[in-house]
Amino acid sequence: MTLAEAVREHLADMARELGEHVREVRGYEYAVINDHALFPFKYSGRPRPLDRARLPARASATRRRLLRAHGPQSPEGLFDLDDDLTTEEYLELHEAFEELGAYTKLVCVFFTADVENGVHAIHWGEAHLEPDRTFTWHHSEQLTVAPQPLE
Repeated sequence: MTLAEAVREHLADMARELGEHVREVRGYEYAVINDHALFPFKYSGRPRPLDRARLPARASATRRRLLRAHGPQSPEGLFDLDDDLTTEEYLELHEAFEELGAYTKLVCVFFTADVENGVHAIHWGEAHLEPDRTFTWHHSEQLTVAPQPLE
């Protein structure tokens, strides 16, 4: 199991403990609190600034669709796409997941971590996925990382 999967499962367990919703999307459970789905994503295995986060080219269509359909819309596009200019694939990437609900918003929980040092940094906020797989943050906040206990 990857660290991001463990984080996602932990968030789902915490949501249950708090009496909040957990929704299954394509076999993965996501915590949904006040109509906001929590989307954890490890963007690097070493310390890196949040503005260097990038979705891997091999990222699943489900991840891309979650980010595009439930994340914030692009601040200002060059132009609106008419119906005759959009493809079926484009429309599917922007179609909300029924399991989450059409109005559920995505809250991104991005972090960097490695096995030796644990979590370096955690950020959360609203991120728009750009065509080049980078992110435009509408709002973000860095969270404090708890110190690791000595053994």
